[in-house]
Amino acid sequence: MPKKRESRGRRKGDKGSVERITCDNCGALVPADKAICVERMYSPVPPGLAEELEKKGAIIMKYPVKKCYCVSCAIHYGIIKVRPEEERKPKQLSI
Repeated sequence: MPKKRESRGRRKGDKGSVERITCDNCGALVPADKAICVERMYSPVPPGLAEELEKKGAIIMKYPVKKCYCVSCAIHYGIIKVRPEEERKPKQLSI
């Protein structure tokens, strides 16, 4: 059976089994090396209020928040894109 991807869609290498983590959106259990993790800055203060406070000279702290998604949720949120057909690997026809 031909392989679709050389890495089988993972960043595992020769590790064997890898722990599973939950998707922050749907709660699915995903292998840690297959999950798409994104680190974004989060501020507990609403943006409108933060803008006014910064004009007055206040410093608003922002904290890094790491979110991990399964592949389907990452595609849904636009974190990763589906490649167009021209850029995909050509299909192997079996005889």
